[in-house]
Amino acid sequence: MANKSRKLYVLFFTFFFFLSQLTYAQKETKLLKQADALFEQQHYAESFKIYKDIFESQQKSSPQMILKMAYTQEVRQNYTAALYYLHLYYDKNPNRAVLKKIEAIAQKQNYAGYSFTDLEFMQTQFNKRYLDILQLMLMVAVIVVTIAIVNKRKKKPATSAFQLVFMAYLLFIVYYINFLSFVKKGIIRQNNVAVMSAPSAGATWLATATEGHKIDLKSERDIWYETEWNGQKAYIRKSNVLELP
Repeated sequence: MANKSRKLYVLFFTFFFFLSQLTYAQKETKLLKQADALFEQQHYAESFKIYKDIFESQQKSSPQMILKMAYTQEVRQNYTAALYYLHLYYDKNPNRAVLKKIEAIAQKQNYAGYSFTDLEFMQTQFNKRYLDILQLMLMVAVIVVTIAIVNKRKKKPATSAFQLVFMAYLLFIVYYINFLSFVKKGIIRQNNVAVMSAPSAGATWLATATEGHKIDLKSERDIWYETEWNGQKAYIRKSNVLELP
């Protein structure tokens, strides 16, 4: 009897969970349609508010919605936000057309840090396929180990040269997982941002930054990002930076 009651209890709450998820999804779809309708009517402020609510509630959204968010901010001349959402779109759909759009806005507003090289474009493509490449390398390693075990049972041990090469391959996988990374970047989100020589409000003031500029985020220290400003190490509060993917 106790087991039967427990099963009914689990079944009830499972049903309740899926029903609540379905209701929320329907509500989100309704809000998205409402935002799209406002966007088509060029009510950009109202549509952006709904898009943003959807984006922040689930932290997931379609590339098309993010592109519309970028457009609404550009139309409203909120160029820092427009650049931020264009970067989010580019993270999902890396292509040169988006980079050219980002560069065009940045150049028009005299924002620094937006020159893109072919190497950076290749890094973006590589970063998007990071997990696929890792899975492929691990699969190759498993196949090689399996073949080596079979050959050893057949009394055909691997040569020393092969063992050395395979060991180097495994070390590269370890490096790939633990140490291969690219410098994070961020956009200064507002004006009159203090650029300090150390991660402290009492440190030496180096400059006052304005919104829109893109900077490297080399490391984190409590509430500070370490960056580089005019060729020297500097620190900016995290609250003043929009971190990019």
